[in-house]
Amino acid sequence: MTVLAALLLGAVEAWSLPGARPCTPSEIAALTGEADAPYILTCRAVLTPNQTITRPVRIIGAEASGAGLDCAGGSVGQAGVTVAASAPTLAVWSRRIDADTWSRPTDIRIRNCLIHGAVRIWGMGGDGSYDDLRASSRTPEHTARLQAAAPSHVMLERVTIRASGTIPLYVGPGVTRLSLVRSTLDGRSVSTAIYLDAESADNLIEHNLIRTETPREKIAVDGSARNRIVGNRFELGGRPGVLLYRNCGERGVIRHQTPSYNTITDNVFSDAGRLRPRLVVENARQGRRSYCSADRGYPWGSSIDDHDGASNNIVSQNFRK
Repeated sequence: MTVLAALLLGAVEAWSLPGARPCTPSEIAALTGEADAPYILTCRAVLTPNQTITRPVRIIGAEASGAGLDCAGGSVGQAGVTVAASAPTLAVWSRRIDADTWSRPTDIRIRNCLIHGAVRIWGMGGDGSYDDLRASSRTPEHTARLQAAAPSHVMLERVTIRASGTIPLYVGPGVTRLSLVRSTLDGRSVSTAIYLDAESADNLIEHNLIRTETPREKIAVDGSARNRIVGNRFELGGRPGVLLYRNCGERGVIRHQTPSYNTITDNVFSDAGRLRPRLVVENARQGRRSYCSADRGYPWGSSIDDHDGASNNIVSQNFRK
């Protein structure tokens, strides 16, 4: 069985691609030097405790597979600078080869970093146009195609993502097997703390402190399936915890997958809203959005049913403190 076939069948539990080479001293110097242009990281960078990175970092395409960054407690980005979704602090992106082929990075590890701003992982649609996503969503194999094009096996371990503008951790359409473990999300976001977007799956959010100030829920599960959100501590600030829904028809993209087969257990929520203490809410939208009709006319997914369709989720042993 090929790696792609195993991925599409959901059978890949371990990943064993060879790691990227260690970065050379000259590459570390360029990564940590003063520059405005993003640094394209294709090697494994291990910093010393007194080193910091002020320029954006990009990990792009299959040629970056196995790349990593261990900050040894140092920082990436610039404290207090507002970060836009189009220019994140650190990005793991797929690269388009032609109309039907994408080169995606896998086996990425980011450790021991304070990241000022935002991390974005994205495959198809990463150029911001959504044209390729719309076209793909009008075909029956959209979910498998999207997952095959998106980054996979990205590990964020013992990091702090300090939001200052856009969503601090955005997991884009089709991304699979991202892990955020033993980490902290704080700062202030204009939206959520974590967003798991449509057709993403098999991601792990475990043993984290999620305290980002948000105007809405802390974690959005938007048409994302088979994720594990386990053993986290949420400081809600009166906002909802985890909402499961799908944004039917947003930007004309059909949502094929429902927010189903997720496991949300053993989380602790503090400072919940007094009148509506929404900790975990399934089917949180049910088509109550003005753009739901924008994907009409096709025989699958949200094109034929605007409801969220959340089912077979395990939601248990979550506590309000």
